[in-house]
Amino acid sequence: MALYAIIAGVGPGTGATIARKFAKAYPVVLLARNEDSFKPIVAEIERDGGRAFGVAADVSSRESLNAALSTAEKSLGSLDRCAAAIFNASARPSPKSFLELSEQEFLSPFTVSAQGGFHFTQAVLPKLLNSVGTDVKYPPTLLFTGATASIKGSARFAPFAVAKSAGRIMAQSLAREYGPQGVHVAHMVIDGIIDLPLTREYMPDAKPDALISPNTIADTYWYVHTQPASGFTHELEIRPSAEKW
Repeated sequence: MALYAIIAGVGPGTGATIARKFAKAYPVVLLARNEDSFKPIVAEIERDGGRAFGVAADVSSRESLNAALSTAEKSLGSLDRCAAAIFNASARPSPKSFLELSEQEFLSPFTVSAQGGFHFTQAVLPKLLNSVGTDVKYPPTLLFTGATASIKGSARFAPFAVAKSAGRIMAQSLAREYGPQGVHVAHMVIDGIIDLPLTREYMPDAKPDALISPNTIADTYWYVHTQPASGFTHELEIRPSAEKW
């Protein structure tokens, strides 16, 4: 297959809007733990004339991820040349007092955000490197979705903060190693609550400038992807104007 984008962690919110944005330029491979998470967006992209392929994968398992990529290759052909890879997978934060945490509860977010990011990066990085110096319009890009917890550990959110901050530091190391080789590695701090139907259910009176639009996130990811090698951004924060920080 020609150049493509791959997105891990595709659901009805941010992942879907990122998929729509990148599908305007590339075929997209969409990964999620549950097929129901990506089926609607695959159908929508193909209905609008794009090309999308979804496959179930648990990024915390190397075997599951490799099997998913093999399935995608059987349907799409070679995935050796990747234009953009976005790691958007994350465990949901579950606030709990530190002394009440079990070891499993502490480690669970880490297996997705950090261990999953490790598996995803090892799988896609060679494919990004294969695209360096070829006929690509933009530098091959590896993007990580971070959160407020990536840079700030709040009370009762220790497991989530440990996991997200680990992903941030990994992205820094990757940028320093592979940026000079032509792969643009960036970490995106989503600092605020995303405007989703579920969010509106428990925040019905929220003002527009209090929530982050998923489309704004997707547009920002695309902007970073299109940056030339003479001006890579490594970390970018996205927050609504009303957010306290």
